[in-house]
Amino acid sequence: MTKDVLITVSGLQFETQEDEAVEVVSRGEYYFRNGKHFLIYDEPTEDEEGSSRCVIKFSGRKVEVTKKGAVNVHMLFEKGVSNMTYYTTPVGDILIEITTHEILWEEREDSMFLKLTYALDMNYQHVSECELGIRVENVKGAKGTQGD
Repeated sequence: MTKDVLITVSGLQFETQEDEAVEVVSRGEYYFRNGKHFLIYDEPTEDEEGSSRCVIKFSGRKVEVTKKGAVNVHMLFEKGVSNMTYYTTPVGDILIEITTHEILWEEREDSMFLKLTYALDMNYQHVSECELGIRVENVKGAKGTQGD
């Protein structure tokens, strides 16, 4: 993988009334250090008035997603484990609990794919079953090597 990558984050929430899909495509950076993969990119807010700096750190068994900026959160995904955190937005904090069902990982020479399936609770209420897919591809013509 090169340092310069195109990151596509696709999320789907399976709710009782309707399914909600979200997709963000952003140019970002990829690093591999100390046995862990790192993705860094900016994610615009839904109203496009601000953005958050996103850092995704993952190894085979654990995924961490940190957002700082318009929203702030540090989410931890570990298969079979429930983790609680606060999701801080401009209108206030939301207590969320993430129970990870599955972490799937596929790596190729010029692309990677990470898929998470999990249950999402907000303020102690089950909200939905969720699926998050993260596709990482080399930016065409980018120079750099793994570990840059």
